[in-house]
Amino acid sequence: MSGTEQARKMVEGLTDRSFSPGFGNEHSSEAEPGALPQGRNSPQRAPHGLYAEQLSGSAFTEPRAHNRRSWLYRIRPSAAHPPFVRVDNGHVRSAPFTETVPDPNRLRWNPLPEPAPGTDWLAGLWTLGGNGDVTQRTGMAVHLYHANTSMTDRVFSDADGELLIVPERGGLLLVTELGLLPARPGEVALIPRGVRFRVELLDETARGYVCENYGQPFQLPDLGPIGANGLANARDFLAPVAAYEDVERPVEVVNKFCGNLWAATYDHSPLDVVAWHGNHVPYVYDLHRFNVIGSISYDHPDPSIFTVLTSPSDTPGLAGVDFVVFAPRWLVGEDTFRPPYFHRNVMSEYMGLIEGAYDAKAEGFVPGGGSLHNMMSAHGPDRETFDRASAAELKPQKIDDGLAFMFETRWPVTATGQAANADHLQKGYDDVWQGLERHFRP
Repeated sequence: MSGTEQARKMVEGLTDRSFSPGFGNEHSSEAEPGALPQGRNSPQRAPHGLYAEQLSGSAFTEPRAHNRRSWLYRIRPSAAHPPFVRVDNGHVRSAPFTETVPDPNRLRWNPLPEPAPGTDWLAGLWTLGGNGDVTQRTGMAVHLYHANTSMTDRVFSDADGELLIVPERGGLLLVTELGLLPARPGEVALIPRGVRFRVELLDETARGYVCENYGQPFQLPDLGPIGANGLANARDFLAPVAAYEDVERPVEVVNKFCGNLWAATYDHSPLDVVAWHGNHVPYVYDLHRFNVIGSISYDHPDPSIFTVLTSPSDTPGLAGVDFVVFAPRWLVGEDTFRPPYFHRNVMSEYMGLIEGAYDAKAEGFVPGGGSLHNMMSAHGPDRETFDRASAAELKPQKIDDGLAFMFETRWPVTATGQAANADHLQKGYDDVWQGLERHFRP
């Protein structure tokens, strides 16, 4: 049985009971009855001869509302491993990004080319750019991935940040320390800092995007005047239930630490957590469940109204990174230019497309591709979109043929050398705004 067939079979066995709903919840789960201690976290002898271990995603003394930790009950403790040694970083890069200078020009890329045979998710991870400093836990990175084989006897963890994985083509099965999470195009998966996982393919090939968030963990945005409901509902985020591997054979464990990849070969799988409880957990979320809030009178709302997750900074309202989705929605504004308006923004925007078309770009912006508009770079609808929207009959209109997203960040995104010189970097992107004629006649 191929890796893809085996992954599909594992997913077919999942039911509603294979997930625990709720964002930021205190979840608990056990794969064997009685494996989860009751009444204490670290008993003198943990049940079933397991080892008790705490995984902390925040400082011990951070406020309760922001504290992230999970207790794991595993076959072997994480401390039982040989030394890690440096391995080649491949196409993975980390902040600070110094290969090029920040570019004020608008940039757009086609999708990554097809990967070489035998490329798994980690080998196919390709860094486009980012900002901040990974050693200071500030900023973010934009990665893309392409793969055509599952990770076999190979596990990855990221000490530098959490990973928001956005599949665009092909489903993934994320085999994590805390359980199984399938993530298909139209869904996103969040892997917290330090959680180990393996990526298996549910289809012959896979392609997508990754936001590596070095800063504060993603959280749901405050709703303010919206009220108690709207945007992403907490109950639609699904955490896994415990599912462990009892594997006694060599497994390569790759750790991303301070921008570099390190590896050690264990004599067992570290995905051996039999029971766990806590709130430092992975999630999957279906973007089609996003409850879109918009204008029902006039004007196009700011794209911040489409925020799914936000990583706050030390300045209220200024995000280290926001994850924004442009989901199916109705447009009903009267006397309103309905596509996104012409704009210059103090934030920097990387936009990708999961399916269909984006309503502000008539052509050139394709699924798997992406655009980068750094801070104060003027952007907006292309000429064809402007002409069409300016003359359109303003009847209620359903936007349901596309699913786009944006990583929006407080600092400029500096492209890596491989992104700045890539063959799939589009030439002449500025041309989409040519032909916007003068209409002013005093």
